Amino acid sequence: MTQPASMIKDQALAPGGRLKIDWVKQHMPLLEQINEEFRKSKPFAGMNIAICLHLEAKTAYLAQVLHNAGANVAISGSNPLSTQDDVAAALAESGVIVNAWHGCTPQEYDKLLQATAGIGPDFVIDDGGDLVHLLHNDLKKHLPKIKGGCEETTTGLHRLRGMAARNELRFPMIAVNDAYCKYLFDNRYGTGQSTWDGIMRTTNLVVAGKTVVVAGYGWCGRGVAMRAKGLGANVIVTEVDPIKALEAGMDGFRVMPMQEAARRGQIFVTLTGCNDVITKEHFLVMQDGAVLANAGHFDVEISKPDLAALATDVKEVRANIEEYMMEDGRRLYLLGEGRLVNLACADGHPVEIMDLSFAIQALSLEYLLKAGETLADEVIEVPKQVDNWVARLKLKADGVEIDTLSEAQVKYMNGIA
Repeated sequence: MTQPASMIKDQALAPGGRLKIDWVKQHMPLLEQINEEFRKSKPFAGMNIAICLHLEAKTAYLAQVLHNAGANVAISGSNPLSTQDDVAAALAESGVIVNAWHGCTPQEYDKLLQATAGIGPDFVIDDGGDLVHLLHNDLKKHLPKIKGGCEETTTGLHRLRGMAARNELRFPMIAVNDAYCKYLFDNRYGTGQSTWDGIMRTTNLVVAGKTVVVAGYGWCGRGVAMRAKGLGANVIVTEVDPIKALEAGMDGFRVMPMQEAARRGQIFVTLTGCNDVITKEHFLVMQDGAVLANAGHFDVEISKPDLAALATDVKEVRANIEEYMMEDGRRLYLLGEGRLVNLACADGHPVEIMDLSFAIQALSLEYLLKAGETLADEVIEVPKQVDNWVARLKLKADGVEIDTLSEAQVKYMNGIA
């Protein structure tokens, strides 16, 4: 059977993409070890894997690892602005089917995702739930073949758990986002660093001394607030969860409703996974020059319809910065069209962070393969042994040794006299 052709912007861009992929390979020792093992054992020989992730160099290497494991791999970008066309071209020439290009329209995005799902997957890897949603609605014919998949994000897990609660989920999905070696590092340190990388790279403005409003104090919000504090900002947190709000206060941040924070903030970052976090009532009271950035999965946290309705003029004043002129002369600046600022305006999470997350992804797929049909059609936690293996391998790669319990200590911990 002839492999479907990739749908990318320009194959001539591949040399630049190869350099990017080669760079991340040098800094992803966990995935490199998995790659060497998979290359020999070929656990996914003859199987099809469909992937929907932010398509940049780190993701490309994960796709290559699974391809080296014997799989036919097809991949789409999970966000129109996060796909890097040079990386897509380099990945396509390595034997992976790539259906993605930067800046695709919603209609093109659907077409590209349809093509990726169309390979008839045995396994899926998703980021935000669009691929799984498509397979459960428009491409149901592929459902009987699918053995399971992995979800990368908090937003995607919200959607999956809703499907499972309604008895709609038709294959097991592993909650990669909830693995300790994912959310404690990817969500906190990855989002924390990469969000500010995107904001600072795009605006070229100082953070120190400014008032930063962080909407949402989950692990991503914790990371962004922590890094903002480290950069010298005055940080305000807005929350709907009383426990998280209490935690933010005890971490040293001011906590208040968005309506009050909107009057004070100079830089706003949303990370809630919900819609309409910042809306008309907030735009009306913001300071001139306020910068708006979103680090949640979908571009619905900052209400772009409300912003457009209030504006008398909209123009791009710098790459990835849209200026919305208010009737009273105030200017509000939206970064990266309100999409994930760390990927729309930068290169995403640091390489070493994604090494942890993608090691979890690869090993979770292997777990699904070995489990066969023993797993229920529900959201499943990452096995503890996978989490621990990844953590120990990372420590070893960093040259760090830790203690182990003696036999007597193990007995004591287990309540044995």
